[in-house]
Amino acid sequence: MSSDKYGAYERKVISAPKGSDSYVYVKHPSGLDIFLWQMEGFTTTEALFAAKYGSLHNSFRIEGEENFTDVPEGIAHFLEHKLFENEDCDAFELYAKTGAMGNAYTTFDHTAYLFSCTANYADSLRVLLSFVQKPYFTKETIEKELGIIGQEIQMSRDNPERQSFYDLLNCLYVEHPVRIDIAGTVESIAKITPELLYQCYNTFYNLNNMVLCIAGNIDVDEVLRICDELLVPSKNIKPEVRPFNEPDRIAQNEITSVFPVGQPIFNIGYKCRPYSGKEQLKKSYEASMIMELLLGNTSKLYNKLTEEGLINSSFSTECCYGAGYFYNVFSGESKDPHAVAKRIQDEIAAAAKNGLDRERFDILKKARYGSMIRGFDKVQYCAEIMLSSALMGIDVFDNIEVFAEMTFEDISKDLPELFDLERMAMSLVLPTDKNNKT
Repeated sequence: MSSDKYGAYERKVISAPKGSDSYVYVKHPSGLDIFLWQMEGFTTTEALFAAKYGSLHNSFRIEGEENFTDVPEGIAHFLEHKLFENEDCDAFELYAKTGAMGNAYTTFDHTAYLFSCTANYADSLRVLLSFVQKPYFTKETIEKELGIIGQEIQMSRDNPERQSFYDLLNCLYVEHPVRIDIAGTVESIAKITPELLYQCYNTFYNLNNMVLCIAGNIDVDEVLRICDELLVPSKNIKPEVRPFNEPDRIAQNEITSVFPVGQPIFNIGYKCRPYSGKEQLKKSYEASMIMELLLGNTSKLYNKLTEEGLINSSFSTECCYGAGYFYNVFSGESKDPHAVAKRIQDEIAAAAKNGLDRERFDILKKARYGSMIRGFDKVQYCAEIMLSSALMGIDVFDNIEVFAEMTFEDISKDLPELFDLERMAMSLVLPTDKNNKT
């Protein structure tokens, strides 16, 4: 393949060890990592253009600098909002003309800009690549956005589920910035200036620090021609984030908030040491499998707690992980959250002593494996798993391989590590009443 702008460069086809699924990887001469999954016969296209920049990256330096720069909490999320509005256009208005649905989100680890469409993907891709590469920040536009995001922050503070989530993180983590709300606070975003936004943008929205993932009804050659046309080469400046010096211990055992809710809300979390790469993936699959065995909706304990009215359909489990953090959560509503926590603790202790259910493990693993394979028939799933895999430093089919290699012995051995009874904490939201006044 060649282009007038960049000349020839190589594309790599990454194929599933078993089956016919494959996607294309290109290290573009501009510095961008590009992942393309051509899905013939599908009518939709999903694209994600992401920077490896999230709310955790509030203290950083460029390679060669001596000192770290500290920026206000919430600036990554603020920058995400401001990029949609350039000097001469609004990205949403441009998407409306192509028929695409555009959006964006900021996480602890990355910020992604995306669109979904059933036609005109090439025109929508031009919109995406153009506005993300054209920042425009002024004092006036920042002042305007402060009110909008400030209102969003205030509304989130009135959300009991969100409050409980961050209360749990403040129980589990002592120093790690994962405990800080992604949106920041009204006070922190008030410190944002055009200069700081440009500094963060130029540091992290460097194409060498970004990923483009597209899946669906696309032509790979056409996508790469558009990339050749619109991508602006970046110098690889290699941003360094201040190390996360997080102790093993939890910060505190419990935090309680009071909201006008009908029934108490709980989050019960288990803090683990952080992992990376394939080890992180392996541990996340093990943790999810253990939670399914202990308290999945086909487990004995789940049915007992439901029959006793201690949990309801809101109950869920999740393994959460990223740069320097890894924790497992049981959450839901209950008339007696402390009783639920004790039953979970007892179940984990019993499993560590007597063992897990091997037969159920085999059944659940087969079902989950089948679900993962079926995911490759969904455009959104393919785009998202390319992005998550790229951010983790693995390829998509490593997910299948790592999961397939997981054994009953693995989860039995790692149960005490992934669900350390001494590193459990919980957050509660209690209803407002005469004893719990706001």
